[in-house]
Amino acid sequence: MIKDSPDPSASESEKQASHRPCPIFTIRPGINSETLLVHAYETLASANVMATELSSILTGPTCNLVLGIQQMIVLAQLSVNGVLDHLDPPQ
Repeated sequence: MIKDSPDPSASESEKQASHRPCPIFTIRPGINSETLLVHAYETLASANVMATELSSILTGPTCNLVLGIQQMIVLAQLSVNGVLDHLDPPQ
């Protein structure tokens, strides 16, 4: 049985256990922050390309919605890139 929301009468540890992510996709322990950020940046870059392609085939409000999502993706990329620059400043 899958629970949609935790039982209000459940203990704190039971509530935390019900919010654990599904272990199908996990990050191997010991991966350094820079590697994780690089992968996050690459994932955002792929999402950016997909949103750009999608916006080119849509029109009107739906296109504007996708362009708004694309802008959020680009802002996230800039943030990740800023953190990467702090970890390994450009020469």
